Amino acid sequence: MIILRKNKDRLKVDDFTFKCCIGKNGLSSNKIEGDFKTPKGTFYLENLYFRKDRNNNPKTKLKKIAIKKNMGWCNDIKKIKKYNKLIKIKKYIRHEKLYRRDCKYDLLIPIKYNFSNPKIGKGSAIFLHITKNFKPTAGCIAIKKNDFLILLKLINKRTKIKIV
Repeated sequence: MIILRKNKDRLKVDDFTFKCCIGKNGLSSNKIEGDFKTPKGTFYLENLYFRKDRNNNPKTKLKKIAIKKNMGWCNDIKKIKKYNKLIKIKKYIRHEKLYRRDCKYDLLIPIKYNFSNPKIGKGSAIFLHITKNFKPTAGCIAIKKNDFLILLKLINKRTKIKIV
């Protein structure tokens, strides 16, 4: 199954079309850390990370991982072995905090961009996550929570997202 980012603000999965938002500076075939661009390409999806206190066991065929307060995603270009990976938060490592006050990461799926053998500085923490207002992201793709819950029922670990 493929999730297709059909045009500027739509994701298409089977017969479903979801409104979405992407990176503030559009798309890029040459993503760079911090450029606010969403990478172009076709990528697999990782596991579902979710806030257990805000979501009642979402239904999906993906592996589910409850987000804890000490979880982060490394975006530190000086940490070669941890770059673009899930980490336990440490003050000396730059990271994207997963346990947030806002709802953005109540449900999130890392997009496997620059994932295995990541190239330092080519971009990290590219997620499919929640939005309330469709404001542009820092490079992720975001959809409404209700749409995310529908999407979770449609996808599995072999699903790819095609960003064009």
